[in-house]
Amino acid sequence: MSTLLVKNGRVITATEDQAADIFVNGDKIKHMGKDLPAHADKIIDATGQYVIPGGIDAHTHMELNVGTAVSSDDFETGTMAAAHGGTTTIIDFATQQRTGTMRAALDSWHAQAGKSIVDYGVHMIIANLRDDFLPEMDALVREGVTSFKMFTAYPERLQLDDGTIFRAMMRARDNGGLMMMHAENGSVIDYFIQKFLAEGKTTPNYHPLARPHTTEAEATHRVIALAELAGAPVYIVHVSSRFAMEEIRAARARGVPAFGETCPQYLALAYEQYSDDSFDGAKFVCSPPIRERANQEPLWRALGDDTLQAIATDHCPFTLKQKEMGRGNFTKIPNGVPGVENRMHLAYQGGVVQRGWSMNRFVQITSTAPAKLFGLYPRKGTLAVGSDADIVLWNPSRKYTIRAATQFMRVDYNPYEGTIIDGSPSLVIARGRVIFENDKFFGKRGQGEFLKRGLGSFAGR
Repeated sequence: MSTLLVKNGRVITATEDQAADIFVNGDKIKHMGKDLPAHADKIIDATGQYVIPGGIDAHTHMELNVGTAVSSDDFETGTMAAAHGGTTTIIDFATQQRTGTMRAALDSWHAQAGKSIVDYGVHMIIANLRDDFLPEMDALVREGVTSFKMFTAYPERLQLDDGTIFRAMMRARDNGGLMMMHAENGSVIDYFIQKFLAEGKTTPNYHPLARPHTTEAEATHRVIALAELAGAPVYIVHVSSRFAMEEIRAARARGVPAFGETCPQYLALAYEQYSDDSFDGAKFVCSPPIRERANQEPLWRALGDDTLQAIATDHCPFTLKQKEMGRGNFTKIPNGVPGVENRMHLAYQGGVVQRGWSMNRFVQITSTAPAKLFGLYPRKGTLAVGSDADIVLWNPSRKYTIRAATQFMRVDYNPYEGTIIDGSPSLVIARGRVIFENDKFFGKRGQGEFLKRGLGSFAGR
C-alpha cells in the first residue's frame, strides 16, 4: 500500500482544532499526532492551511431524467466538480417509477453511478408504495440504502397522499431508515400554475409566484406531524423558506427528531434573479424557488444554531439550451441549478468569513452532520484513526473567483458568477489518493466506491 503524510497543518474536525500530522496507509488514516516521522511515499506540507475532512453533499441529482431532459452532469463530470470544490462524498437519488419497483430503480442507478470519481451513496425516491412493496424498504436498508425520499409535490409524477407517506414513515420507524421529504403543497401549486397559464402569464418570474412560502411551510408542518404521529425521524430537504424552517424549529423544541438542510441558492441568491421581462430568470428556476433577500439571514442563523443541520446542493444542472424548452411556458423549464462544485466555497464565505463561524462549525455543517445523519460516521465526516483518508487542505489565503469559464461542472453558466471566495482548497485527497492539487485533476473515472450506509444517528436530535 502507498503511504502519505500530511505535515504541519491545523487539523480541524467538528469538535477539535489542533496542530497535528496525519499519516495515511492505503485508503485509511493510520496515525495522527504531532511531529510524526517523515517517512512516507508522499509528504505534503500543509503549513498555513486548515486540514479538514472531505465534504459530504447529501443531495445531488447526476444524470437525472426529468422526462423532457437529463441533467447535464453525469457521475463522472459531477463528481469531478464536487472534488474540485472539496467534496469527496455525494449521496445521490435513485427514482422509482410509478409502475416500477424500487429494486429496478436501484439497478438502473447503479449502472450509471459506477463512473464516479469520489465515493457515493444513494437515497431511494418512493413514487409508489403498494403493500407488497413495503418489504423492499426493509431489504434496501439491509443493503445500505438507509434513507427514502417522498414528495408532497409534482402530482403527475411523484406526489404521494398523506396515508402513503404515513405508512412509509411507520415502516422506516421499524427498519431504522430515515424519511426525507420534499415539502411543498403540490395541489395548491398546481392551482396557481393553471391560473397563471390561463391568464397568459408564462415567463420564468411566475415560477416562484406559483410556489409561495405558505405552500412550503404548510407541507413542512404536515409531514412533521405525520412523522411525529409515526414516531419516526424526518429530514426536510432543500428548505428555502424561513417559515418552513420555523416549523422545524418548533418541532425540535418539543422533542421531535426533525432535521433539515438548506442549499447555497437559498443562502446566496434572491428573488430578484427572476427578471420580470427576460428569460434570463430561467437559469434560477428550481423547486422550491429562490426567495426574497430578507429570507437569507434567518436560514444562516438556523444553520448556526442547529435548527438546520446541513448545507446540500440539490445539484441538478441543465444547460441554457435545455432551459430554453420552457420559453413561453415556465412549467416546461427543467427545474434545477448547478452547485456541487461551489457548496463549500459558499458555506465558507458566508459562514466563516462573513458571519464569524468557527471552522469547527463549517466542518460540522459541510461534512460531519450529514455523515452522522446518513449512516457514514465515523468512516466519513471526520479525521480520526481508522477513518477513510478523505482530506482537504483548505488555504485561507487562496482566493477563488467562481466562473463558469473555469468550472468543472458540465453546464454553461454558474448562478454565482463572479463571486469572490476568500479561501479555497489547494489539495483534495479521496481515500488516500490526491485527486486535485491547485485546480489540476489527478483522479480517474470510476475510482469512487459505492457506500453501503448504516443507520443514521439521531440521538440528541
